Amino acid sequence: MPATMTTLSAVLKERYEGRLGKSLNDDVVALRRVEKTSKGVVTTELGGKYAVFAIHTRRNSGIGARNEGEALPNPGQQGTASGRVGLKYQYGAIELNGQVFELANSAPQAFIDAVDLEVDGIKTDLAKDLNRQVYGDGTGTVAVASAITTAGNTFTSTNVQYVQLDMMVDLCSSAGAVIAADRKVTAINEDTGVVTLDGATFNVAVGNILTRTGNYDKEWTGLGKIVANTGTLYNIDPTVEPVWKAVIDENGGTNRALSELVMISLYNKIRKNGGKTSVILTSYGVWTSYFALLSQQRQFVNTKEFTGGFTGLAFTTETGEIPVVQDFDAPPNTMHFLNESEIQLRRTHDWQFMNRDGNMWQRKITSSGRFDAYEATLFQYSELSTKRRNTHGKIEDLTEVI
Repeated sequence: MPATMTTLSAVLKERYEGRLGKSLNDDVVALRRVEKTSKGVVTTELGGKYAVFAIHTRRNSGIGARNEGEALPNPGQQGTASGRVGLKYQYGAIELNGQVFELANSAPQAFIDAVDLEVDGIKTDLAKDLNRQVYGDGTGTVAVASAITTAGNTFTSTNVQYVQLDMMVDLCSSAGAVIAADRKVTAINEDTGVVTLDGATFNVAVGNILTRTGNYDKEWTGLGKIVANTGTLYNIDPTVEPVWKAVIDENGGTNRALSELVMISLYNKIRKNGGKTSVILTSYGVWTSYFALLSQQRQFVNTKEFTGGFTGLAFTTETGEIPVVQDFDAPPNTMHFLNESEIQLRRTHDWQFMNRDGNMWQRKITSSGRFDAYEATLFQYSELSTKRRNTHGKIEDLTEVI
């Protein structure tokens, strides 16, 4: 019996959906740890659109000592606030032409090889993009302009680590107003931070941003917003509920040498808030700075395997050792101190192929016409969240050793 679109759909879903989660877990650091420590909450509240939770913000004030015959303290109550987490919608699409599908009958292995190339590629791309989003602030920013460009095709930034060749981007104001839409990245100079885009010329102001096309304010609420001491998060305002702040140690934008004293100070502040740091995630430059710091103070410095198979340098505290793990997608000059038991990856399901109309392969039809090509789309509805923002912390403005 020859292969059909229906049989190919069933075979490929079994083949690739089972492998996708494993690849995502194996290929990246922050996402791998979040998925391993998260309960992967299945969100059903409010029809699956939001997850609602309560946080404990204040103690009962009805406490006091009195002399005999004095009035008792006025009753108080516990203080709470309600948080609301809305899911974000993530997609990855692949396309195969009709000639490839012909191989399914005449050369099955060649067909599988062609599909392997596309699906394995999108798996890697999804993994890297979600790992970037773990560190983001939800806006989708991949680079921030540090220089003015007038009537040109270049964008200059002090950090271009998230920009990729052929990436389709929007140039936006810091508030998300689109200045130049759907442009392809044609060149990246990592030494100078200059990114070249195709198309008509444009003007760039300091503070303008690049995002993936259409992504502004639609990505995961990552550590850039979770681990912060300002800004409303999940509908809770820290100016109203002061406990809703992460612990931040910054140096006004001026980089300084890393010291264990700075690390211990931040760790103790998190402990005071009732948190227990389980991992320190950092860039390879700051990780190297920490390695150099340990080398100056100890004769031997070795990486260590911690529970769960994660390897890193050890940060020693009175409650035990904490892994200091480098991630090439982590932002520069920064250390994140995370209480992973208080970070949740909320999602309705892991990555799946979209087949609500009965087939994962859809004929390509555009305004230009119909094509001998077929598209398949992977999707996931998910979001990162925390119920205890003050049990996470961050050290900023650290000198990197590269």
